[in-house]
Amino acid sequence: MEKNDKIRKWVDDLPKMGKNNFTQEEVIKEFPSMNLSNIRNALYRLSKKGTIQSVWHGFYVIVSPEYGFKGVVPPTEYIDQLMKYLDKEYYVGLLNAAAFQGAAHQQPQTFSIVVNTDNLRGKIKKGVKINFVAKKNIPVRYIKQLTTRNGYINISTTELTAMDLLLYIREVGGINRVSTVLNELAEVMDFQNIGSDFLSYFNSAVIQRLGYILEEVLEYKELADTLYQKVNDAGIKFRKYPLKVMGKGVSLTGYDTNEKWKIIINEEIEIDE
Repeated sequence: MEKNDKIRKWVDDLPKMGKNNFTQEEVIKEFPSMNLSNIRNALYRLSKKGTIQSVWHGFYVIVSPEYGFKGVVPPTEYIDQLMKYLDKEYYVGLLNAAAFQGAAHQQPQTFSIVVNTDNLRGKIKKGVKINFVAKKNIPVRYIKQLTTRNGYINISTTELTAMDLLLYIREVGGINRVSTVLNELAEVMDFQNIGSDFLSYFNSAVIQRLGYILEEVLEYKELADTLYQKVNDAGIKFRKYPLKVMGKGVSLTGYDTNEKWKIIINEEIEIDE
């Protein structure tokens, strides 16, 4: 059997053992008599044929029959295994988390992963863009596991998703889009069980903007009141912040201020129904 055929047969047998991905290091270990150049050539040929997909340097996903036509495997099928390979804490967040949580109108073009490092750069492979968003401290308590066909993925809770959307507002398209998503998530949001540690992951401006939008724009007063009580219990003091983030030196005079949330109303929010 030719060397290339040996690797192809090994790859074909992996799904029978419940694996849909593998690393170059695993191939090297499995075929110690083959030199690195031959191994890379064999993997390149399998990629060109659409048998496997290279999603990261040295990390491959097997393209199962249902994805064979386009030759593209969705990130949900391998992201947990990839992040273990990279040895990084992570969770699926922002618009991708919102889509899982009921924001039916959201079909994000980018797959957003929140990670505990700033040295990962986004990748585009066969039209699939993975975007890494750096967060120094991952709020593990507020991450849940969502079961997938190949295991599970880490995903933010609805409350964490809401906060992150405002924290990384430029990543997701601005205040109007965020408010539209929050309108779809509010019914499943619940701040009753969050601790003061949850609020410590965010600056006051994010908390204030979320509270204002929930109460004054979306009219979820009870939900907003629960958040407000949690803020008071945590001893967080508000200062005035604009609803829409502005550049330095931009005057905020002449705008009304919401006294409860200390938000300067410098933008009229429009919700897409």
